[in-house]
Amino acid sequence: MTRVRIAVVSAGLSQPSSTRLLAERLAAATETELTAAGAEVELDFVDLRDHARALADNLLTGFPAPSLREAIERVVTADGIVAVTPIFSASYSGLFKTFFDVLEPDSLIGMPVLAGATGGTERHSLALEHAVRPLFAYLRAIVAPTSVYAASADWGATWAGHGLDDRIRRAAEEFAGLLLGRSAARPADPFTTPTSFEDLLAGNTN
Repeated sequence: MTRVRIAVVSAGLSQPSSTRLLAERLAAATETELTAAGAEVELDFVDLRDHARALADNLLTGFPAPSLREAIERVVTADGIVAVTPIFSASYSGLFKTFFDVLEPDSLIGMPVLAGATGGTERHSLALEHAVRPLFAYLRAIVAPTSVYAASADWGATWAGHGLDDRIRRAAEEFAGLLLGRSAARPADPFTTPTSFEDLLAGNTN
């Protein structure tokens, strides 16, 4: 049986949070799709609000606190990431950006990502395309074609084919497809089986 671990990263500031709620719904829909395909799924939630001070300290010192280091490790070693941010001033939140700023530059190469965002008005919906998607493209992650934005008016809306539930379902189907295609194909950690110094000198890096 295929085993898939998904890191669910939420940058919601309040508790409870609509950002965390959207992250949960995206993760649950993905789990449904993967389970139907015969996969065993583990959802690993990472709430960035719990690491806000540690993230600021990391920016200043260059070193993560133990709790932040553990959270980073859980994210970069996952099979895929659900990443959801609130939208402030037409872009992702500072907390969300800071977390991805402190990751090692190549740690998300080939990582499947399902992006989501929340906001008070529909006017910010394109922030996913002009801010969040380019961020993950820069990190060389693989972002699902459908990203999900939830404005305040979307919660409870039931427009046929265009409601929040429909968008979540479509995004989860695409993300599950990426995960099933990538779960056994992510590049191995080079530090697990490092190349010896002699082989490096000889040019043998395989």
